Amino acid sequence: MNVTVEIIVLAMVAAFLGLRLYSVLGKRTGHEQEHTPRSIEPKANDRRPLEDAKPHVPDIAPAPSAKPVMVYESGAESGMRDILAADRNFDVGRFVEGAKAAYGMILEAFWKGDRDELKILCDDDIYASFDAAISDRDAKGEVLENRLVRIEDARISEAEMEGRTARITVRFDADIASVVKDKDGTLIGGSLSDAVETHDVWTFSRDLSSSDPNWVLDETDEA
Repeated sequence: MNVTVEIIVLAMVAAFLGLRLYSVLGKRTGHEQEHTPRSIEPKANDRRPLEDAKPHVPDIAPAPSAKPVMVYESGAESGMRDILAADRNFDVGRFVEGAKAAYGMILEAFWKGDRDELKILCDDDIYASFDAAISDRDAKGEVLENRLVRIEDARISEAEMEGRTARITVRFDADIASVVKDKDGTLIGGSLSDAVETHDVWTFSRDLSSSDPNWVLDETDEA
């Protein structure tokens, strides 16, 4: 898909769309790690049928208007002020919505082995880690049929300016249904009827002095 992260941010979601990743992938390629399964049946207040859910559309109920949602933690406040001072057009709320979309797109690209899209959305180190994990998976003849069921929460946990480069760290709490099959389609592990509760910490960066508008994923970890 020949788009930039900035296009994803502004056009698709009205926003911006480790240790490097290799150590994380080495422990849980494609989020197959063992955690307590969580049912993916709709919650009582979830009015949308589960089968209608799309991977890139987080199933998060809006907060009451009287109680605004905090999109960043207190520890990120100073860094956010620095970024806002350096880029007057930056919008924190839209960035978080774009980060949710980026989270889903990057995960799906990795699960599908879509190197072209990963190269657009990630810096060189992160892309190299994804590429190595995909190659290893292909060599084993494994196929992932994972699905991002919902993003429970996405919040900025850290923010900073390093020279003219803005770096924003987002914690994602999500439910992911994970299935691994061999090259013949035989189930190796996982289930689409249960979701894995997953907590990821991803850092996005952008050189604010550059004419390149792209934000890229440049670090990942587990919460």
